[in-house]
Amino acid sequence: MTTGGEPLLVLRGLRREFPSGEGTIAALHDIDLTIEAGEMVAIVGASGSGKSTLMNILGCLDRPTAGSYRIRGRETAALEPDELAALRREHFGFIFQRYHLLGELTALGNVEIPAVYAGSRAEERHTRAAALLGRLGMADRIGHRPGQLSGGQQQRVSIARALMNGADVVLADEPTGALDRHSGEEVLRILAELQAEGRTVIIVTHDMAVASRAQRIIEISDGAIVADRRTPPAGDGAAAAPRLRPQGAPLRPWLAFLNRLREAFRMALLAMNAHRLRTVLTMLGIIIGIASVVCMVALGQGTQQRVLAEIAGLGTNTLEVFAGKDFGDVRSAKVTTLVVADADQLARQPYVAGVTPTVSTTSTVRYGARESSALVNGVGGQYFTVRGTKLLRGRLFDADGARSLSQDVVIDEETAKTMFPDPGEDPIGQVLLVGKVPCRVVGVVETQQGGFGGAQNLSLYLPYTTVQARFMGNTSLRSITVRVADDTSTDLAEAAVTRFLTQRHGTRDFFILNTDDIRRTISNATQLLTLLIAGIAVISLMVGGIGVMNIMLVSVSERVSEIGVRMAVGARQGDILQQFLIEAVLVCLIGGVLGIGLALGLGALVGAVVPVIGLIYSPASIVAAFLCSSLIGVVFGYLPARNASRLDPVVALSRD
Repeated sequence: MTTGGEPLLVLRGLRREFPSGEGTIAALHDIDLTIEAGEMVAIVGASGSGKSTLMNILGCLDRPTAGSYRIRGRETAALEPDELAALRREHFGFIFQRYHLLGELTALGNVEIPAVYAGSRAEERHTRAAALLGRLGMADRIGHRPGQLSGGQQQRVSIARALMNGADVVLADEPTGALDRHSGEEVLRILAELQAEGRTVIIVTHDMAVASRAQRIIEISDGAIVADRRTPPAGDGAAAAPRLRPQGAPLRPWLAFLNRLREAFRMALLAMNAHRLRTVLTMLGIIIGIASVVCMVALGQGTQQRVLAEIAGLGTNTLEVFAGKDFGDVRSAKVTTLVVADADQLARQPYVAGVTPTVSTTSTVRYGARESSALVNGVGGQYFTVRGTKLLRGRLFDADGARSLSQDVVIDEETAKTMFPDPGEDPIGQVLLVGKVPCRVVGVVETQQGGFGGAQNLSLYLPYTTVQARFMGNTSLRSITVRVADDTSTDLAEAAVTRFLTQRHGTRDFFILNTDDIRRTISNATQLLTLLIAGIAVISLMVGGIGVMNIMLVSVSERVSEIGVRMAVGARQGDILQQFLIEAVLVCLIGGVLGIGLALGLGALVGAVVPVIGLIYSPASIVAAFLCSSLIGVVFGYLPARNASRLDPVVALSRD
């Protein structure tokens, strides 16, 4: 603000109109007024005369429709909202009839608010606020909330707040209207002290007894000034106390911003705590949405891992070479070129980790009076390693068994349960009659999951030479199972095997089943299913976000008066936007954390109750869910926060 000989406040031809139906009504018209620094002015008039409207314009809470209002030569009509906020923060102090204290703050906290927006240091504003309250006789009540104070005490807190930033102009709107006579006299005495210190005091009142305490009385009627007279000071005046001014250099802009950010964070927590039920209900949508997304992704990943584990039961990194052109080839049984020598030569290739020839047939298996149909698999000694089959009891046969045409048989778990159902009956060492061939059980393996004829039939495993000689009567193979080395791509290995066997046979009379293709196909299918389910969960998360926006809009409408108070004491639009946005983000972040906790708890519960359903939580999905909850807070909290920041201060203050 400029200095020198300029009057403090100058109004010329000022007019303020308000919409009324299809037209307008003039609350003020043709106001010409000059107020010098250090004056104590009373503006009097009946209700509806326009005196409160004039005070709002003087305090930069409202703008005139027409005319000029200058503060030390500075035209207010040309100022932006944040520049007007700076004037209110640095040069004006407001004392309201209804006090307008924030219920969740203590007396000290209410007094400190203007200094927070001014960027004062925390320790400095604590000291100054306590000193102001002590000067006003409130030293023993600084920790009390407004609901614990009397009307007179609340008004003193309001006065201390008006003086917090060293206001040059104190605007008091009916300062004694809600007080008893004794409290009213105390407030008027304090105002006289402030004027004696050199401050400009403007009192708006309808009470002539209050107005008579001022040195100048301006009477207003029907929006126009009808009298402007000076009065001699009443009595000998009040003794002026030393004027308390803000101490210390202002903070650097970025430190002041961080200070306001910290205060906005604290105020958001206080507001959430003051409306706990509403906060919890707001969080509920976010909690459910985040928990749904995390659980659905975890369920999809768990299902995918389970399916891949099932595929691993077919053999990890394996290629199955079959005779014929493809499945369903009616001539495949006549193709006898797939022989043991092919398997032996493949085993020597650098990209092969293991090879086993396989033949198969079906036969009847008997043990005592029990009889069942079974799949008889003739395999090599490396078969169980190649296919990753787990041994449960006993032992496996090896290459020597194939060379000697051993009649040792390995049975799967289902065969053991079927042929030896008694719990105490050990199948190891027992003799099964397979067709007409007696075979001794040497081991029990885990049932092969999936595969061709795997889990649907009882499975017996004999050396392939035994099956060829005693069951089939020829030396051709049904298939050759190749386990690919871990450092080799199964696709490259498939191409190499194709070239190798084509060269050996002179033609391609075989086809290859790549189990990795199955794994990829099923993996892609489960990923798509996971995305579909997660998409449905995201919809619930969006619904939760809309709920946050609705509740925040309600919160803004309920706290309009609070917003008005903050703007009156100098809050910028950005400060209001920041506070409500932080509140929305906090609600979503806390809801996100609780949602993740709920998802983990549900996973543990489901795992304990239904072990077959496994939920696998990935850190990436949890981090994504947390970031998503933050984004929801920003996106859905922005509109209510922006609405709050754009409220007109005078309109906000008028809503109690």
